[in-house]
Amino acid sequence: MSIRTLIVAASTAFAVTIAGSALAHGGKAETVTPKFEQAIPNIPGKSLVSLEVEYAPGAASVPHMHAKSAFIYAYVISGEIESKVNDGETRIYKAGESWSEPPNSTHSISRNASKTRPAKLLAVFVVDSDDKALTTPVK
Repeated sequence: MSIRTLIVAASTAFAVTIAGSALAHGGKAETVTPKFEQAIPNIPGKSLVSLEVEYAPGAASVPHMHAKSAFIYAYVISGEIESKVNDGETRIYKAGESWSEPPNSTHSISRNASKTRPAKLLAVFVVDSDDKALTTPVK
């Protein structure tokens, strides 16, 4: 199976997880759009994947974990995103602000901080190329 096929499958799994969470929050939509995927040529076995996540007003993701190998950089493009990773503080990030998530993290809060305006973030993953799912809901 090619790296491209694996990353498309992982991106699709992430989108399905996010879409399912939208239904769990009163049908308020969030959209996940794959933006970039590439094996990192000087780091064998690693890939760079970026996704754009758009949250409708009041929308949220279910608590989740990312792939165990994933180091994530998140950048708020517009609006405000409320986030909590592991035992860190719950924080609201505004457009232009960013945070990172170490491998094997739990993302217990990820939501639009506004009930009236949309929000958008870019999530950039450095991940093992053979990881199949970028996101898994926490039960």
